Amino acid sequence: MMSPFEKKFGKYAIKNLSVVLIICYAVGYVLQMMSPWIAGLLSLNPYAILHGQVWRLVTWVLIPPAESNILFMLIMLYFYCSIGTALERTWGTYRYNVYIFGGMLFTVAGSFLLMGFSYLFLPEVIESGGGGNLFFARAAVYFSTYYINMSIFLAFAATFPDVSVLLMFIIPVKVKWLGVIYGVMLVFSFLQGGLFTRFAIAASLLNFVVFFLTSRNMMHLNPKQIHRRQEFKRDIRRNMGGITKHKCAICGRTEVDSPDMQFRFCSKCDGNYEYCEEHLYTHMHVKKQ
Repeated sequence: MMSPFEKKFGKYAIKNLSVVLIICYAVGYVLQMMSPWIAGLLSLNPYAILHGQVWRLVTWVLIPPAESNILFMLIMLYFYCSIGTALERTWGTYRYNVYIFGGMLFTVAGSFLLMGFSYLFLPEVIESGGGGNLFFARAAVYFSTYYINMSIFLAFAATFPDVSVLLMFIIPVKVKWLGVIYGVMLVFSFLQGGLFTRFAIAASLLNFVVFFLTSRNMMHLNPKQIHRRQEFKRDIRRNMGGITKHKCAICGRTEVDSPDMQFRFCSKCDGNYEYCEEHLYTHMHVKKQ
């Protein structure tokens, strides 16, 4: 069964959320080219938010990852869009939305926690740094979408560990090893970085920690197996004249309704219960009394 939250809010989930994020970045790039100082009015500055600039709670998402090389930036955005779309198709739109917006919410909360910590334990540092607005304007640079994007990559590496990518467009490397390398770099940055860096890393990647602890059963998926199953279902539809072989026990969709949808049986449910990809990991397991 769907969770109560999914039943109530699932219909509001944004499809192709990765594409929406890329569009937000594109808007941010245009704004920065038109007015280079605009980022200072959009950034996640908790001091400014509490003094009336509430739009910053949302507009910081428009600030794109810093990159001077336009070509590399386009390649990077395409890469994140691709892996984000793959995660959405595997997890389902609702779960992917929860993951992304959870990361954003943790980032906003982290910026305010940093503000509270600084006023409680470092008031003299704030004053020496030019006062609250200037001090937290510098901190806002660290609370960006950079670590949100990194959390997408880590989730992809955990979900599809055996997928290979071309490092520098030449060397094939399994994505799980890149995830391990990046994880080590994050730990090093956290230990060696300053106060701003530590709060930003902890806040932005907390959603991945929650995902890792609650979704280990999703880390065995193999895209090649998914592709073979999709081809198998297409063959069945052609040979059986449209007779359905798969049906989700939650929403009732079949391979005829959604040709690209994956259907899998749940090994933890008592009985032959099959679910679509959007409900495979979110349903409540059926247990015989």
